[in-house]
Amino acid sequence: TLTDTLGYRVYHKIIDAKSLVPQHRERIFLVGFREPRHFDFPELPKDGPKLGSILDSKVPAKYTLTDHLWNYLQNYAAKHKAAGNGFGFGLVTRKDIARTLSARYFKDGSEILISQGSKKNPRRLTPRECCRLMGYPNSFEIPVSDTQAYKQFGNSVVAPVVSALAEEVSKS
Repeated sequence: TLTDTLGYRVYHKIIDAKSLVPQHRERIFLVGFREPRHFDFPELPKDGPKLGSILDSKVPAKYTLTDHLWNYLQNYAAKHKAAGNGFGFGLVTRKDIARTLSARYFKDGSEILISQGSKKNPRRLTPRECCRLMGYPNSFEIPVSDTQAYKQFGNSVVAPVVSALAEEVSKS
């Protein structure tokens, strides 16, 4: 429809945001022009930041998983591993890149759990850390509940990826 009916010249590419934020988040981006012109997607860095670059040094205890939830997640993962399924939690450290943040992160946070060492249960990301994980600045206001913030950041695009694309589009 974009090309045949509306006459746009459309370029597309799958971009993984991990070169700009510490998150493996592949999304397809479409860039279209009504007037014919050439477009090259921007070259992004090969190596991106690690989780430590967006994590807070002090996090309220409410973000640490309870013993009950942590045991449940471990048992759930073991059950599915035994059945040959890939379901489970994503336990990461400051040196890693996270899985994709989803809008369901508010439920149990299982796709991105931050290790706090062997003597303490892992924790969820805070909404502010999710904000940074999506490439928003610290000045970005989060005027909603944690649940709403997790949903909104999980549904967001990675801001630096869109910014890089917009910069390339604006070139003459």
